[in-house]
Amino acid sequence: MILSITPNPALDETYGLELLDVGGSNRVAAPLRRAGGKGINVARVLHSQGVPVLALAPVGGSNGQLFALDLAASGVDHELLNVAAPMRRSLAVVEHGTGRTTVINERGDALSHSEWESLRSRISLLLDRGVSVLVASGSLPPGADEDFYPWCVREATRRGIPSIIDTSGPALLAAARAGATVLKPNHHELADVTGEKTLGGGAAKLLAAGARHIYASAGEDGLFHFSAAGPGHWESARLAAPLVGNPTGAGDSAVAAIAMGLHAGEDHGSVILPRAAAWSASSVLMPTAGQLHPSHLEILTNLIHSSATSL
Repeated sequence: MILSITPNPALDETYGLELLDVGGSNRVAAPLRRAGGKGINVARVLHSQGVPVLALAPVGGSNGQLFALDLAASGVDHELLNVAAPMRRSLAVVEHGTGRTTVINERGDALSHSEWESLRSRISLLLDRGVSVLVASGSLPPGADEDFYPWCVREATRRGIPSIIDTSGPALLAAARAGATVLKPNHHELADVTGEKTLGGGAAKLLAAGARHIYASAGEDGLFHFSAAGPGHWESARLAAPLVGNPTGAGDSAVAAIAMGLHAGEDHGSVILPRAAAWSASSVLMPTAGQLHPSHLEILTNLIHSSATSL
């Protein structure tokens, strides 16, 4: 199975209205509430495609109770670690009239040292029970051990398990130095952590640090793949025209496609990259993260592919 870890999960609340009156009063229907966080979204997508996956996350407080109930109803296999800190919320406001989505993410509260140790112990135990791919996604809660994501990579690597890390900031660079199999930043995250203005320059730095593959999303320009096996070379897949909708879970759907590819031992350029681009694009058409639009197979057949030796 694929193990999808979310160290800083959230209760997602999505509001829909025609147009957000910034600074004014907005009347809306009750929000859609779902168990969320990047790794949870990854698990939802994989589950929807019949891929064996287990979601692991710490939960606490009343939001955590709602989170647990929704995840149980989803049918996604999961293990939840009860913690003292109340779970954070993530609020998304979708404007139907403009296609814009405004997201407000709470930072979350810190876990105790013993709770971190419990999470690590559970991960180690699960990795010894037939995990095919380790996925760890999202931000870390305040006060988190900066070595958590590198530790996940090292624990997977010493068991011969590929790892995918989807995060930002110093944690992204630390995961590269630990030798992550795949990193999945967007173009802003890549520029922030490397200081490079181009995707190729940023990817080269993370590959030189120790990562083996970089999948970098660049909005309307599509999804790019860089590999340590082909320095200076890149491949991309994009739509002929951008889609309008809710992009909140687009990156998570791409990660799910990458995880599925590693799980099946598929080729990065010819199979994993185009599927990841198609799944990412199709999720924009769905009202909430963690879902693929039925058109993802049609999108896959209409992608524009490119490759070159510099960017």
